[in-house]
Amino acid sequence: MQYITLNQLRAKLGNRARSSIYLDIEAGNLPKPKKLGGTLYWNESEIDEIMSAPAPDTPSANSAAA
Repeated sequence: MQYITLNQLRAKLGNRARSSIYLDIEAGNLPKPKKLGGTLYWNESEIDEIMSAPAPDTPSANSAAA
């Protein structure tokens, strides 16, 4: 299991703004980070899983429900 920092998470998500990431955490779209010392860390495998899942609005997700 590998953990990534906020800057690494931002890069992985296409250099999204910090505020945008925190809004996604609040909305439940991203997992909450773990705090170790004074630094926040995210489980990289959880982020990869979320990124590989189809968004609810995509045709592939809608066709699977039909």
